[in-house]
Amino acid sequence: MTATAAVVLTATGTAVAVPVSGPPAAPHSAARSLSALHPVVELAAERLVTADLVAAAKWGTDSPIDDPAREQQVLDNVAAQAQQLGADPDEIRVIFRDQIEANKTVQRGLFQRWTDHPDQAPTTKPDLSVVRQEINRVTSALVEALAATADDRGAFTCRPELALAALQVHHEDHLDALHTRALARALHSVCGS
Repeated sequence: MTATAAVVLTATGTAVAVPVSGPPAAPHSAARSLSALHPVVELAAERLVTADLVAAAKWGTDSPIDDPAREQQVLDNVAAQAQQLGADPDEIRVIFRDQIEANKTVQRGLFQRWTDHPDQAPTTKPDLSVVRQEINRVTSALVEALAATADDRGAFTCRPELALAALQVHHEDHLDALHTRALARALHSVCGS
């Protein structure tokens, strides 16, 4: 068994790493195995969690939500990784453009929530360099999952399987409305046109 960790934002706004371990076999695990796209959706949702931390790091600073230089760096990195894996770099760029827009959706939503309810705003700022390490880890795993599912993503069953996987992840992760909307945005191009 491999131990992994996730970066989470505590109620006080502090970023901490917590161990993540798989739960015992649950009834939904059989359904999970039906879709090869489930790992793609799980990783997209995991990547969205990092948007909460990025928003907390940027809240109350001059750092804008839109960061074209950083976005271009991410797109170039995922294209290079895709090419190394034998995946279509242009296709991966399109999918990650959606990932980036989904993350900005979460950041904007949280900024609006914190503006409307200052008592909910973070009181401490996560270290953005630590958060970016987590983003990079999830991003790399997502590129690998996308490369591994190229045939599934090109199949006529992609959209219904992706929708089922998204519903499962929504249920498993107890996503709120903001993160559910962002997840839909993140998955927009996974099945292609």
